[in-house]
Amino acid sequence: MTAPTLSPRKATRTKTAAAPAREVATRDADKTRLKILEAAEAEFARKGLAGARVDLVAEEAGANKRMIYYYFGSKEDLYVAVLERVYTDMRIAEAGLELEDLPPLDAITRLVEFKFDYPAAHPHLITLLNGENMLGGEYLRRSTRLREMQISLIERLKTILAHGEKDGTVRPGIDPLHLYMTISAVSYFYFSNTPTLSTAFGRNLATPKEREIRRKHVVDVVSHYIKAG
Repeated sequence: MTAPTLSPRKATRTKTAAAPAREVATRDADKTRLKILEAAEAEFARKGLAGARVDLVAEEAGANKRMIYYYFGSKEDLYVAVLERVYTDMRIAEAGLELEDLPPLDAITRLVEFKFDYPAAHPHLITLLNGENMLGGEYLRRSTRLREMQISLIERLKTILAHGEKDGTVRPGIDPLHLYMTISAVSYFYFSNTPTLSTAFGRNLATPKEREIRRKHVVDVVSHYIKAG
């Protein structure tokens, strides 16, 4: 006895009906994955890789541990995925600055302002980077995606500096990698060390007023360094 076959019209209707169901399932899976990543980001930021607990991530995300292992494979792979997401979000925001459309000095100023403002709006960034530095950058090295993003950013900065040299507004010979490290460092240090610096100097450096003073200082320092003449 042969199995019944669907007519071409019925087969088309079946495929058409199945497509929305697949789309809904994909959207649900994406939402679940995002919730897991958001919960994991907070957990890793609070406790680091060693102290973070997958069951607490699952509870916060409204998922279960098996689902986390299904999507990410292991606790360490989940941690790498969190690092990739944090960096990707920052790079997307940087791309939105459209630095190439600005005069070179204005472009660098905007980048400096962005690198200062971003940790203020995303406090998990600092604690995650602190934790990964304590691990010797071991897990960042596992991500080729992060290296590609970093290289792309340095190439953009190199182009901006070259344009500035050409129009005479930027002094020659600036290494784009070292400039980027300086821009990152002057902001990173402030946010990562505000509690201890405030205690050491007896001055609350975390207030909006102090933050604005620091922001202007950082912009001035970098601007004076890169200007020609």
